[in-house]
Amino acid sequence: MPPSTAPDARDIRRWRGYLADERAERQVYAELARRRTGEDREILLALAEAERRHEQHWVDLLGERAEPAPRPSLDVRLLGTLARRFGSVFALALMQRAEARSPYAADAHATEQMAADEQIHGEVVRGLAARGRRQLAGSFRAAVFGANDGLVSNLALVTGIGAVTQEPAIVLATGIAGLLSGALSMGAGEYVSVRSQRELLGASRPDHRSVDVIDDLDLNTNELALVFRARGLTPDEAEARAGALISDRESRSAGLLGGIDTSADAGVDPDEAVGSAWSAAISSFLFFGGGALIPVLPFLFGMVGLPAIAVSLALVGVALLLSGALVGIMSGASPGKRALRQLAIGFGAAGATYLLGRLFGATMG
Repeated sequence: MPPSTAPDARDIRRWRGYLADERAERQVYAELARRRTGEDREILLALAEAERRHEQHWVDLLGERAEPAPRPSLDVRLLGTLARRFGSVFALALMQRAEARSPYAADAHATEQMAADEQIHGEVVRGLAARGRRQLAGSFRAAVFGANDGLVSNLALVTGIGAVTQEPAIVLATGIAGLLSGALSMGAGEYVSVRSQRELLGASRPDHRSVDVIDDLDLNTNELALVFRARGLTPDEAEARAGALISDRESRSAGLLGGIDTSADAGVDPDEAVGSAWSAAISSFLFFGGGALIPVLPFLFGMVGLPAIAVSLALVGVALLLSGALVGIMSGASPGKRALRQLAIGFGAAGATYLLGRLFGATMG
């Protein structure tokens, strides 16, 4: 139960902040539910109702001090904007992080039930976001990898060449060549990689034509049980499953792996697991090209020497921070930490190449 002492000004400010965030999060869930159907819609509406209960708790504590309506925090307002404009996995990923950061467990004025609710809400949102993440996995991975590879590799290339020569035409030609060759290589590599992964996963899927020959097996129960044992069930579980399939013909329509949770990607739909090979290839090609263009821009506009390299570093730095933050949002982790990690890796590679360019340039001179 909350303490019975009268609240001070800090308590009031904190409660009003909680109230504002609860209201905004309820609206986010309601907006996301409006864009969904079926089970997802019901789940999101249930989350919105839970946030309404939490909102009412702070209204009761604040009384007349609940008005005028407080303004929610910046990150919660961003959630609302994303939900209204996109209604996508980005909003769910941010909501997952928001629920995980709930301060209720350490606040004596919040109930234990509210703290438990927020923890479970995080798991619910994680499950909803996981569906979208699986659908985006192949193309998103290719896009992020392509953009960052284009940024870092071409930044390293132009800074290394820029350390050797002051001729902007040479640096520009090198950067454009790196852009085109890298984009084509990345696109082709992603196509082959995703296509090969889909084929490997497809090879692990059961051949459902095997169901048609079950009645012709010699020692049908024992032979069929081997299928389930090979997929990870214990001997007793495999025997029970095989017997059920043999005695109930209708259950065979679910396939040999219906209801089995395997640990080796068996039964995983390759399209959902790794995405489309063409989609990954096109995403990689376009994003590598876009990323590789950024370091070249100063030279494209006639800048030379250290000023061009400095502007190139600044542009790439901003792009690396944005891409790192995006990865953080999608993974439900800290956008700031992911952004700084991306920046450190990119600038580390570029700095090493620049120093090598200066070394080789001095040696050649």
